[in-house]
Amino acid sequence: MQTQTLTFIIIAGIIALALALFQYAFKSKLKGKRAWVLTALRFVTYFSIFLLLINPKFDKVTYYNEKPNLVVAVDNSESVTYLKQSQNTLDLIQNLKANDALNENFDVEFYSFGKELQQSDSLSFNEKQSNLALVFERLSEVYNNTISPTLIISDGNQTYGNDYAYMTKRYKQSVFPVILGDTITYTDLKIQQLNVNRYAYLKNKFPVEVIATYNGNSTVNTQLKISVGNATVFSKPLTFSKTQTSQIVNFTLPANRVGVSTYKAQVVPLDNEKNTINNVKNFAVEVIDQKTNVAIVSDILHPDLGALKKSIESNEQRNADIVSTLEFLNTSNDYQLVIVYQPTNNFRALFKEIDKLKLNKIVITGTKTNWSLLNQLQSNYKQEITRQDEEYQPSLNPNYGTFIVDNLNFSEFPPLHGAFGQTSFTVPFETILYKTINGTQIDEPLLATFEINDKREALILGEGLWRWRAQAYLNENSFNTFDNFIGKLVQYLSTNQRRTRLNVNYESFYNGNDNVKITAQFFNKNYEFEDNVDLNIILKNSETTNEKTLPFVLKNASYEVDLSGLEAGDYTFTVKVNNENISKSGTLKILDYNVEQQFLNANVTKLQTLATNSDATSYFIEDTSTLIDDLINDSRFATIQKSTKKVVPLIDWKYLLILIALSLAAEWFIRKYNGLI
Repeated sequence: MQTQTLTFIIIAGIIALALALFQYAFKSKLKGKRAWVLTALRFVTYFSIFLLLINPKFDKVTYYNEKPNLVVAVDNSESVTYLKQSQNTLDLIQNLKANDALNENFDVEFYSFGKELQQSDSLSFNEKQSNLALVFERLSEVYNNTISPTLIISDGNQTYGNDYAYMTKRYKQSVFPVILGDTITYTDLKIQQLNVNRYAYLKNKFPVEVIATYNGNSTVNTQLKISVGNATVFSKPLTFSKTQTSQIVNFTLPANRVGVSTYKAQVVPLDNEKNTINNVKNFAVEVIDQKTNVAIVSDILHPDLGALKKSIESNEQRNADIVSTLEFLNTSNDYQLVIVYQPTNNFRALFKEIDKLKLNKIVITGTKTNWSLLNQLQSNYKQEITRQDEEYQPSLNPNYGTFIVDNLNFSEFPPLHGAFGQTSFTVPFETILYKTINGTQIDEPLLATFEINDKREALILGEGLWRWRAQAYLNENSFNTFDNFIGKLVQYLSTNQRRTRLNVNYESFYNGNDNVKITAQFFNKNYEFEDNVDLNIILKNSETTNEKTLPFVLKNASYEVDLSGLEAGDYTFTVKVNNENISKSGTLKILDYNVEQQFLNANVTKLQTLATNSDATSYFIEDTSTLIDDLINDSRFATIQKSTKKVVPLIDWKYLLILIALSLAAEWFIRKYNGLI
């Protein structure tokens, strides 16, 4: 308590006493004990009121015990069942839950993981992928500022995501792996990896690369076979030994017919092999007879050009060339789409050529754009000339309906740099991204599309797209989201097909562990997106003729149905709109492949390294009898007594108000009883 406050309290006490004595010892005729009692009660009332006015503050200290967390993350993938460890895992979880001493010393939190991490102690061991790196990323967001030793109950075999071996540099907790499996080494041949392009072109040959590995001590002979149905289209003998444990085989296959062709790659198994599932890998190639060529025309150097080329060519059906205006004019017939990057004085002939060939185009403007010329070369939009620049952040228009646009968290993307001033359109247009300035969205497009005279065009009013691609990688550890966004824009602009009221997007084939998601959009007769229709997909297995009907779920400006988990095979489907005579049909193929069945052993070395790097101990599932005792007796995980200190003002102390009420009531009663009122 401050000296000034203490001084005020002393003065308040003196004043309160003086007032009480003045009223009952000097002015009042009442004498004896009653006078002193009334004086004391009046003093209490005055002094308490003065204290409330001064409102001194006191420190209130509260002590409490804080137990450390025990985080238990359990592998819920199919490999646990395949390695015959599911029952052992369930028994261990039950022991952790039932141990009173453990629960008394720790706040135990259970998680399960496959491709994603979720807080749950319910295990089914049916996840198709396992992403251990994501486990540490998510847990570090929650537990890095607490004492939280972590049990990782897993076989250590990761099929998805970044390498988890070095995640302890980010996750600052002791990690105790419980290893599901053993260290026994089995003789095994395996197709470790198969690399092939998703698309090939008719009457061409496409390359295939197969990486086969061997685990064993003796010299063995086998054969690599590539087959289509019952026909073998390629074969090669392979020899492995203790020193030669892998071979890379490169070859080409012909693309003779349009459509999806399915192939089976197999390393012929040995007589004593325990796991022959990993000897086989199916793959497919879609043969197409055309390729979209995109010209990126610019007379300046800018990193946007390379970013656009990379994004466009991430789809093997497309090719992008960065050319000057003169180079484009010499080869203009080779392209189906033109990206006009920051038009300058040299672009007059380019626009005439584009109009002559009736090509669709994307116009990207920026700080080097000659807007005076661009306003003259076309009549679809006009830019106010201010000779000033501005930075615009993007904001997604959720009602854009021409094609499906995924939200890439655009509001967190870096701004594009463009001309300051209003852009006015003279034709109907649709906005994909709005401009945002200093956090305020304005009713002006940053990216817009429009159709006029059977031609399609997009306008991007700013440079700096390469920063968006980099930001997408920072957000997702992959360029795919941004590349898909550009890919959809290119796909829309590279065709002049008439719009239909029902659009369905899907792939021709999916690998066995892929997420199988189909998206759709439905428009009313004015081609406005309808967000309240009943949309279903009727899916039929071509071999078993089993049929199922599933509903689409509205997601932003599209409908989506998740078909993940389908058995391998060929499927036909029909998407129908209830109460409308509109439907669309298609076919898709699910390849037979289960990545979780590719392992014979637990990854003991990596899990033990994980424990060592985090100053912890690893355990095999059969040897966990000391696990609980080790955790309880580890001095690093002792319960800690902590205290909190709060500054509490006297005005919050309700008992003082009660004291004032009681003293006033008692004084009134005594005075009333003695006839002084």
